[in-house]
Amino acid sequence: MSSSIQARDIATCRFVLATDLDGTFLGGSESDRARLYEWIEANRGTIGLIFVTGRDPRFIRELCDGGVPWPEYVVGDVGTTIAEVRDGQIHPIVPLEEEIAATWDNAGRRVKTVLQGHPGLTLQATDFRYRVSYDLDIEGFDPSASDIVREMGHDPLISDNRYFDVLPRGISKGPSLRRLVAHLGIEERRVLAAGDTLNDLSMLQCGLPAVAVGGAEAALLKEVADLPHVHKADAIGAAGILEAVEVFDMHQVPEGV
Repeated sequence: MSSSIQARDIATCRFVLATDLDGTFLGGSESDRARLYEWIEANRGTIGLIFVTGRDPRFIRELCDGGVPWPEYVVGDVGTTIAEVRDGQIHPIVPLEEEIAATWDNAGRRVKTVLQGHPGLTLQATDFRYRVSYDLDIEGFDPSASDIVREMGHDPLISDNRYFDVLPRGISKGPSLRRLVAHLGIEERRVLAAGDTLNDLSMLQCGLPAVAVGGAEAALLKEVADLPHVHKADAIGAAGILEAVEVFDMHQVPEGV
């Protein structure tokens, strides 16, 4: 989709892909990614695209300006941003973010002060609106950080043993994706949620058809092992998404998948 095209009514699409980026939509071989991206662009009339990611809007703009298909909507910042894409810009959908903002209650400065110098945590440079994020040194990490965050009224989230996020209580990828899908009037059976790490767990658990792509974090696979609506793909990253589309018969896929 050209960045100049305003977000359309993707509720009319036969299939909507709601996908994590790193390790999922951006995972796998170059040829597998090209196959997925070309398939999406060739079927824009019947395929809608939502990015559900820990990444911020600036990263997404740079990624799509570099040739990755533009989404119509974004659930970003680990679920704390819910936005539509218009004219190459990512515009928060204010009514969907009101609860997120109220729950967070401008807690960023307080969180940074309390966790300053905490063993194993290095504050990320990006200043997020409704979350605080750290790079995680799992070897030197003091797990009491999670208890501290909970006592402050927020949710801690460790993913891929590399990242530590402080989120508004009850806010994450899954609840925000469900909120967006309901807002847009998309039939839930038409949506495939795709992920690969623990910060994708809430969206794989939220009841939509889902896939844990090949190469997913072992801890994620353990959590979704008994969920029949979650396909555990053999194929890595982008190829795992196409594998799940075929398994769930959600859309015709390229030959050879």
